[in-house]
Amino acid sequence: MGGESIAERMVREQSWRPHIEALRGAELARMEHDWSLWARPAQLPPEGDWATWLILAGRGFGKTRAGAEWVRAQAEAHPSFRIALVGATAGEARSVMVEGASGLLSLGPPAMRPRWEPSLGRLRWPNGAVAEVYSAAEPDSLRGPQFNAAWADEVAKWTQPNKAWTNLQLGLRIGARPRAVATTTPRPTPFLRDLAAKAAVTRGTTWDARSTLPRAFLAEMRAQYDGTPVGRQELDGLLVEVAEDALWTPAALARCRIAAAPDLVRVVIGVDPPAGEQGDACGIVAAGLGADGNGYVLEDASVSAGSPDRWARAVADAAGRHAADRVVAEANNGGAMVRAVLHAADDRLPVTLVHAARGKAARAEPVATLYARGRVRHVGRMAELEEELSGFSATGWTGEGSPDRADALVWALSALMLERSAAPGMRLL
Repeated sequence: MGGESIAERMVREQSWRPHIEALRGAELARMEHDWSLWARPAQLPPEGDWATWLILAGRGFGKTRAGAEWVRAQAEAHPSFRIALVGATAGEARSVMVEGASGLLSLGPPAMRPRWEPSLGRLRWPNGAVAEVYSAAEPDSLRGPQFNAAWADEVAKWTQPNKAWTNLQLGLRIGARPRAVATTTPRPTPFLRDLAAKAAVTRGTTWDARSTLPRAFLAEMRAQYDGTPVGRQELDGLLVEVAEDALWTPAALARCRIAAAPDLVRVVIGVDPPAGEQGDACGIVAAGLGADGNGYVLEDASVSAGSPDRWARAVADAAGRHAADRVVAEANNGGAMVRAVLHAADDRLPVTLVHAARGKAARAEPVATLYARGRVRHVGRMAELEEELSGFSATGWTGEGSPDRADALVWALSALMLERSAAPGMRLL
């Protein structure tokens, strides 16, 4: 049950009653306002020495609450802090970030909540910490002030994002480690793509917050928008851009989803190894060939690059989960190393190395044709993999970075369904 908060797990296990009954007065009040107990892990700050934390997620995920709780934690822990609250407009900053249902005025024990000075656009905590409201539509208002921390909300809808963000960054110059949190539902803008490439990014969907959202709302959203471009952006929290000559479209990928795979005669794990520990992700995709002759994508098990031991272990674990017959790994970044690392994780892995002799589009087109003919199904929702597939056009990869998940899928399905017809762009080693 990864992704659950402590509170959600207690409710699911019905283990909360003895704990609540044992609490009294101040203990219960402290528990009520302890965000670490109620937050989902994705709503808590990531580890590491990051300068910007970007929460890029669907509607209802809890982005506002996460941003506000981070500001509250900074203010309560640091009496001298000066914090910027930047909304798309001053009115939105006030109505959402300050006065909203998850805004700063509603968080924490009443005695520790800030005092709102609307004429000054200022929040002042009892310990002396101060937060001031700014409008991204007036980026010059961020010239001059300086801050220890900042919360920027709905940055994807800012009308002058580059100027406002630059001025905000130039003002983050107090203290040993100034930091900013940006919260937004995605839009495919150059500014947001650039920010996502530089920040520590938390991604999430509307469905992640299903325990706190009305069932009727969730059912209506699924019925109307599941699999559509709007749904992928506003609910799945993905940056969606579809080229006119796209090899895959979000709507087509949504139609190929099924709940479970039939009996399989063969399973392959496709692997696109990272170029280094600081490189892109390691693409790991499990796919099977059904007795009906169709392909079934079983799991996107991709992981961030990290050490070779880490991604090799993830490959071995995926192979074990799906009883894979073969691991097919790209060898362009050092075939001998790839084989050695995989066998170090599990010396029983049946590894086949493949060399990419042609471009990504040339390798992807035959696999896309299988999809167009209705011969491939996805077992469940694989949002990040499907986002990458949607970035392929007839002329090549149109997205940011490297499509590691999509590359791994192409290797797996090519090995399962195209080897006999000499799939273009693939040479066995």
